[in-house]
Amino acid sequence: MNEIARTFTSESVTQGHPDKVADIISDAILDAYMAQDKNSHVACETCVTTDFCMVFGEITSSAHISEEEIEKIIRDTIIEIGYDNPDLEFDGHTCKVENRLHEQSADINQGVDRGDEETGAGDQGMMFGFATNETDSLMPYPIDLARKLTNKLTELRETGEIPYLRPDGKAQVSVNYDKDGNVVSLDAVVLSTQHDDSVSDDQDKLKEDIREKLFKAVIPDGLITEDTKEHINPTGKFEIGGPHGDAGLTGRKIIVDTYGGYARHGGGAFSGKDCTKVDRSACYMARYIAKNIVASGLAEKCEIQLSYAIGVAEPTSIMVDTFGTGADVDFDKIVRENFKLTPDGIIETLGLRDTTYKQTAKYGHFGIEGLPWEKTDKAEDLKKYIK
Repeated sequence: MNEIARTFTSESVTQGHPDKVADIISDAILDAYMAQDKNSHVACETCVTTDFCMVFGEITSSAHISEEEIEKIIRDTIIEIGYDNPDLEFDGHTCKVENRLHEQSADINQGVDRGDEETGAGDQGMMFGFATNETDSLMPYPIDLARKLTNKLTELRETGEIPYLRPDGKAQVSVNYDKDGNVVSLDAVVLSTQHDDSVSDDQDKLKEDIREKLFKAVIPDGLITEDTKEHINPTGKFEIGGPHGDAGLTGRKIIVDTYGGYARHGGGAFSGKDCTKVDRSACYMARYIAKNIVASGLAEKCEIQLSYAIGVAEPTSIMVDTFGTGADVDFDKIVRENFKLTPDGIIETLGLRDTTYKQTAKYGHFGIEGLPWEKTDKAEDLKKYIK
C-alpha cells in the first residue's frame, strides 16, 4: 500500500439535520416566489426548534402568496423531510409556525434593480468555486463520499429498508492520501443516525445494518482496512434529534454545502436567497468556471475567487489558483474572455431564474448531476488554450 502523506476530513448531514431543515424551508419559500415571479428578490431565513418554526427576512415580488399558503409550504416541507410524527417533538402537522417576512429595504433594492441598466450585485463579498479531478464529479473525495453516505442514509429511511431510522443524521470521513495526492484508504468513518426506541438497547443491530446496507453500498472496496477507525452512533444511542434535539438555522452548514473544507469559503450562505444575490449565484458561477477548467485539462485542480461591491455589476477582482497543476497560460484572461461575470451574465449563463433551489438544500449544491453550474459545456472551447 502507498505510504500515507496526509489525512483530510469532511462531513455531511442529512435532510433531517435541524440546520438543513431550515435551509430546505427557506429554499421552498424561494421556489414558491420564483415560480410566480422570476424577478422576485428573496432573502428568507428560517429557525426551528421544538415544535416551532419561524421564517423571517425580506421579500420584494409581484407574486401573490398568502400567509396561509406560506404556512402550508412550511408544513408540507417539514412533513416531506420526515417530521410527521408527534413522537419526534417536531411535527409538520401541528408545530407552531410564525411568519415574520417583510418587504426588502428600498436602499438595497435601488442598487440591485436598475431598470434597463445591468443588475448590480445584491451585496459585497468574496465568493469561491473549486474543482479537482479526484472524482468523476470533479469534487474533493472526502465531501463527495460523505455526501453519498448521508444521501444513501436518507434513502434507506425513506424506502423503509432500515425501518427504525429517523430523519436526523451525519456522516464524516477521514481520507488518507499519498504524496502524489491519490486516495489510499479511510483513516476513519463516523456515522450518527437518529432512530426510534426499537434499537435503543440493540445498537449492535443498528451497527450491522449500517455496515451492510450503507457502508458496503457506498464505500468503494479496499478503502476500509484493518486500520480504519469506525464510529457508528458513538454516544450509544440517538433517539432525540432534529429540531427537538438542537435548534436549527438557515446558513449554518456552509462547509457541508460547498467543498467540505477542502477549498476556501467566502462566508456567505446560499439557501433562501434569490439569484441576484452574488453570495449564492457567484459561488455557482465560480464552481462552473473551475469545473470547466479542470474538465478541459488546463488544470488538475482549480480554485476561483470572485469579489463584488453592492450595487456594482462587474466583479471587483478575479483570482485563479491551480496549485501548481495548471498549464502555462493566462488564466485571468481566459476567465474574462469566456465567462460573463455580472449578476445578469451569471443568471443568463446558468439559467438561474428557471432553477428549483430546494433540491440544492436537500442533496448538495455542488457535484450533483443536472444542476446547471455542473455542466462542462465550456470545456471543449477552453482546450484551445492548451499549448
